[in-house]
Amino acid sequence: MAKILLVEDDARLAGLVQSFLVQHGFSVQQQSRGDLVAEQCKQFQPDLIVLDLMLPGLDGFGVCRQIRPWYKGPVLMLTAKQSDIDQVLGLELGADDYVIKPVEPRVLLARINALLRRTQVSPQAEQQELAFGRLLLKQRSREAWFDKNLVELTSYEFDLLWMLARHAGQTVKREAIHQQIIGREYDGLDRTVDVRVSHLRRKLGDNAEVPFRIKTVWGKGYLFVADAW
Repeated sequence: MAKILLVEDDARLAGLVQSFLVQHGFSVQQQSRGDLVAEQCKQFQPDLIVLDLMLPGLDGFGVCRQIRPWYKGPVLMLTAKQSDIDQVLGLELGADDYVIKPVEPRVLLARINALLRRTQVSPQAEQQELAFGRLLLKQRSREAWFDKNLVELTSYEFDLLWMLARHAGQTVKREAIHQQIIGREYDGLDRTVDVRVSHLRRKLGDNAEVPFRIKTVWGKGYLFVADAW
């Protein structure tokens, strides 16, 4: 039974969402204050966090900033704000996906299931490792090592890097990344993948202006260069 921490200060909405998720087999705890999330997260150890943006005590951005150094599970941001700036900032701070309220319960459920599927390692994949020069990826432990140093990656970032590395030397289409990693169709506007690729480049010493390790193939997707590590 997957565990979800629901962070939402609207008591009525939180109750409805919790009831719906429990009916679909999840163990759910609620929290209404942002400044109490970190402690509850350490005690409950949820598999996924549904995080509202506007919260008393500490907003969703602050919560992401606070927990991301040690919490490796998916964070689904739930927000009434439709601004691109807010969405990108949430992704920059470590959210894996976002849903704009009001949202249909089944849409929320689908997003949650997609994030959880992405973080599950199949028995066949547990022993797999990929090595490219100074870069080593370990699927079982979901770790990336570069120059013998552990690279701190979010769950989303590791999955994206693993997907690109598995197809080294090939252009991975943006549509395929959205379907496999995010769990939904690419609408032509979503910047989630772009933000994550920029994170990977920064963490792996790629050139932000003229990338040579993870290249952008304009109009198509991204190319992992196998001999650039």
